[in-house]
Amino acid sequence: MPKIIGGSLHEHREQTRQKLFAALSALMADQGFDAITLAEIASAAGVGRTAVYNHFPDKESLLLGFITHETEQYAATLQRALDDIEDPTEQLQTYVRQQAALTKVYHLAPGPELRSVLSRGTQQRVREHVVVVEQILRRILAAGIESGAFPEQDLDVTVPLINACLSGRGVPADGPERDRAIAQTEAFVLRAVGATAFVPVPEPTLQPA
Repeated sequence: MPKIIGGSLHEHREQTRQKLFAALSALMADQGFDAITLAEIASAAGVGRTAVYNHFPDKESLLLGFITHETEQYAATLQRALDDIEDPTEQLQTYVRQQAALTKVYHLAPGPELRSVLSRGTQQRVREHVVVVEQILRRILAAGIESGAFPEQDLDVTVPLINACLSGRGVPADGPERDRAIAQTEAFVLRAVGATAFVPVPEPTLQPA
């Protein structure tokens, strides 16, 4: 009988799932999802291949579990960051900064895009989890429209446009360039939604030669 990790069977199952998620994340940083095998994931996680099947019937199910977990964790972190902010404009700025801090391994993995290697059913379930974050943005914008901070607009159009802008951005890893890129992105998004009050990003002062 396999050794139980943790103080109970529930803890054992949860810790095993976390090991599998961490292994998948690490492997996807180096190679495309389509190239990874369950055997490699099990080896990287330090568990038997049979243990993987005890949790996930196939590789797509494991990926979906990983994305679900990451999305839930991110949504909770994002909501905590917004809880003490009442001004919709500041909330939107916070949303942009949180998105910039997010590392979406399943979007950054090398190889073919996930849309080309996942079944249509799994793509739809991934989309359902992305909606959780979109709903937070929708609430921010709706509150801004109600307060007069943002003009009336079709949120069915605005929400996906903002998220497309954020998911497609190229933000430097660190340093002043990163800070500036995030500030510019904030200003761009606020202008896009017609925010009535925000601090523009100052242009750099050119030094004399």
